[in-house]
Amino acid sequence: MDLREITDNQKAQYNRLVTHLMQSWEWGEFRRSLGGKVKRFGLYKNGELARAFQITFHPIPFTPYFVGYFAKGPLPDKELIDAVSKIAQEEHCAFIKIEPNILSSEKGRIDPRLKVSPRPLFTRFNFLLDLTKPEDELLKNMHPKTRYNIKVAQKHGVVVEERTDEDALQIYLKLYFETTQRQGYLGHNENYHRQVWQALKGQKMARLLIAFYAPPREKKRLPLNAWMLVNFKDTLYYPYGGSSVEYRNVMAPVMAAWEAVKLGKRMGLKTFDLWGAADPSAGENDPYYGFTRFKAGLGGKSVEYLGSFDLVQNSLLYYAFYMIDRSQPVKLALLKAVKKN
Repeated sequence: MDLREITDNQKAQYNRLVTHLMQSWEWGEFRRSLGGKVKRFGLYKNGELARAFQITFHPIPFTPYFVGYFAKGPLPDKELIDAVSKIAQEEHCAFIKIEPNILSSEKGRIDPRLKVSPRPLFTRFNFLLDLTKPEDELLKNMHPKTRYNIKVAQKHGVVVEERTDEDALQIYLKLYFETTQRQGYLGHNENYHRQVWQALKGQKMARLLIAFYAPPREKKRLPLNAWMLVNFKDTLYYPYGGSSVEYRNVMAPVMAAWEAVKLGKRMGLKTFDLWGAADPSAGENDPYYGFTRFKAGLGGKSVEYLGSFDLVQNSLLYYAFYMIDRSQPVKLALLKAVKKN
């Protein structure tokens, strides 16, 4: 197959071939809005565009080299890896990380040049919910506790609104960063969330769901939960969200989840992608245990992807990169040095 760079007038062709939000043209434009380097490529057979994908490129500090990230693409077979290897050389990549949007149950040969990555960026496990099923069947497939909590939220008068205004975005940001701080994980910064919101909202691919509760004897409603939902092709994605510690007894997050399911059905979408989960064998000490239990309660199918792989071009720099990545003091020192320059 012939490898060529995709041009701007091929957007429609490109989007027809890719299968995941993170490979979409719109996601690539969002990444560019952050100042990143994004390139799109096509593999042509008999003059016709047969496969398409995009890769982001990230500079390695104090070197002329880059790390490439190929997220949620097709099966990394020989044909594809031949192309990616050529790209890695032309773009001066020490390595390219490849995380295919391919389930482990799907047939296909992975190119042996790939190394299993010591540092995945995307979770290997996920939940996918079939939105083509009737509402009563979707409810039936949920965990009994989840169904019960939906009724609790309805009893307390929790109301979920679909919003795209600036006030809703402010509510979302507040709840998101409250959640990251409370649960002790590193999320994206405010600029990242604003940029993804602006890039995808303008393409009618993003919306916010805000769950409100009006406590007795209070004059105003309180926002208790917020989700950013993104759609591409026939799939609804739940990449980001946040919740309040107040009034947990009214089960606002569960109500937001149920309204998200119903929204996906109204939009005529087929799949609700919950954007990742912990290993099913993980215990309560796993940082994603709570998220995973919540998502499992919605009754989706637990799936496992092929995993995370690295196509290495510069072995010395590759191993040095991961050694530094594991050393928190060195990483902090590098970040300080980069900020000074």
